[in-house]
Amino acid sequence: MATHLDLEEQEQLDQLKHFWNTYGTLITWVVLLVAGAFVAWNGWQYFQRNKAAQASALYDEVERSAQAGDTARIERALADMKAKFAGTAYAQQAGLLAARSLYDKGNAEGSRAALAWVAENAVDPGYKMVAKLRLAGELLDAKSYDEALKQLSGDVPKEFEALVADRKGDIYLAQGKREEAKAEFQKAWSAFDTRTEYRRLVEIKLNAVGVDPKSLTSQTGAASPAKNTP
Repeated sequence: MATHLDLEEQEQLDQLKHFWNTYGTLITWVVLLVAGAFVAWNGWQYFQRNKAAQASALYDEVERSAQAGDTARIERALADMKAKFAGTAYAQQAGLLAARSLYDKGNAEGSRAALAWVAENAVDPGYKMVAKLRLAGELLDAKSYDEALKQLSGDVPKEFEALVADRKGDIYLAQGKREEAKAEFQKAWSAFDTRTEYRRLVEIKLNAVGVDPKSLTSQTGAASPAKNTP
């Protein structure tokens, strides 16, 4: 004769079977999905680490080529970097380094191509803006003024506003557009921190276009009280 305890155990077993028949498949799939996600995450982390290590090694190759002054080798290493690791920070850094080295070696066309690639493909807005500024400078040297200005159009991160204005002023001045140059130099001078050494260079440029920076300071000081007027 079954005891009360035996009946309770049988009832619990029946409830467990019912629960498993109802939710067992779902639970199994959830466990499998979690396990699969964990394996995939570990695989992705390994892939990223491996990719970063390979990109780092290729960047070292660009750096060694630059130090050796071997322009053909620089361009080959950069081409490999662009083909295999275009989305990495190493590729952006390699592009800027290669551009500088190629330019120093007299390969202006190769330098501009490297900078144009970084300007168009860089994920980091800082690298993108550095490439655009440098490319605009090289285009200015080549007297391609419209192309240079085109590099500096569009949205500009706040920390680059002063540098962009200064470079625009250089381009306008080279074009003989004195008033436009004056406006950009004034903008650059106002945007630079007073402790920035580069601001002194902009002061020289302002003097060259007939503007005394002291007058800008006095204008700023005179305008300040108006902001506090109710």
